[in-house]
Amino acid sequence: MERVRCCIAGGGPAGVMLGLLLARAGIDVVVLEKHHDFLRDFRGDTVHPSTLRLLDELGLGEQFAALPRGLLTKARLRVEDEAIVVADFGGLRGPHAHIAMVPQADFLELLAGAEPGMSLRMGCEVTELLRDGERVTGVRYRDDRGDVHDLAADLTVGCDGRWSAVRRAAGLRLREFAVPMDVWQVRVPKGPEPGPDGAVFIRMAGGQAAATMDRGDYYQTAYLIPKGRDAELRRGDIAEFRTRLGALMDWDADRLAAIRSWADVHHLDVRMGRLRRWYADGVLCIGDAAHPMSPTGGVGVNLAIQDAVAAATLLAAPLRQGRVPTAKLAAVQRRRSLPTAAVQQSQRGEQAMLLEPCLNGTLRRLPAPLRLVGRTPLLQRFAGFLGGVGFRPEHAPPFARRPSTVDR
Repeated sequence: MERVRCCIAGGGPAGVMLGLLLARAGIDVVVLEKHHDFLRDFRGDTVHPSTLRLLDELGLGEQFAALPRGLLTKARLRVEDEAIVVADFGGLRGPHAHIAMVPQADFLELLAGAEPGMSLRMGCEVTELLRDGERVTGVRYRDDRGDVHDLAADLTVGCDGRWSAVRRAAGLRLREFAVPMDVWQVRVPKGPEPGPDGAVFIRMAGGQAAATMDRGDYYQTAYLIPKGRDAELRRGDIAEFRTRLGALMDWDADRLAAIRSWADVHHLDVRMGRLRRWYADGVLCIGDAAHPMSPTGGVGVNLAIQDAVAAATLLAAPLRQGRVPTAKLAAVQRRRSLPTAAVQQSQRGEQAMLLEPCLNGTLRRLPAPLRLVGRTPLLQRFAGFLGGVGFRPEHAPPFARRPSTVDR
């Protein structure tokens, strides 16, 4: 049976970043990704300032800067006829006073190619965990030819997202939080008129809500629907949806004609929760596998990467020794629990203050706390710091750092 020090299930941002960092620590690591490539529509494409700084520390800042990208410096919100800036990233210290919008596939390709010591196996899906008594000792996976393999590992890390197979197989219990919405995601071509450059723009009116991000030649648009009503609403005419979206965003019919059918509307089943315990003997979950995030604020990718950095920093030494005590896995959870809980509490507050009232038709004006933010630039910059840098940002461990020519 093949054996490695660490097997990572899931080749998303958390899994590939963790694989890169452990490989730089000289650890034999394999990342298993069930898809054949990184190309997915409507994945998290926001890369936050704390992650941009991390890329500089890893010596990848210049390569990242060469990728096609947009820069977001503000988040704007309009409720009915009141419009405000809710977050301003322009006041952040350092070279990254913005959020970068980069296709996740490009970002993951950059990370995957940064360290030849990481073995990334595409088209390989974890189907179950291997055990010796109560201890997890590796995984069983199916490759793209349908062949089944066993892979022994001193540590298995679940980075396989909201519907994590590793979490389920390990018997780790998720505490779920209620969410009022699911999301329809669409691409809408840009018109000739100037848009809100460098901004995320959120609009709420008449029981509807949508957020747009400027992606160059189109707007990536997230339209909120009441939780669990996707199938029911899709029984309606797509023209009715185009009309509603056009009225909300002030877009004409010609532009919205790009949404030809329901096949152009991607459904995101929103889930938010947190594991009571992120680990068991021989196995750890991080990122969305440990704490599925609401898409509110677009922070899921950033939190997943921060988890990966903390895990690599705390676990590299015991992995080199070939044995990872559960106390070390508990240390990862302790380090990352506070920032995770703080962000989720903020998301739940936004849901209660804005999203639920909007979707049930009772939101008539900006809530008082947001009106205060709208007229206080200092609060806008503070919100930008919380959203862009956050609680307890992680730095690259010394063993993973490489020189960079990016100005600091």
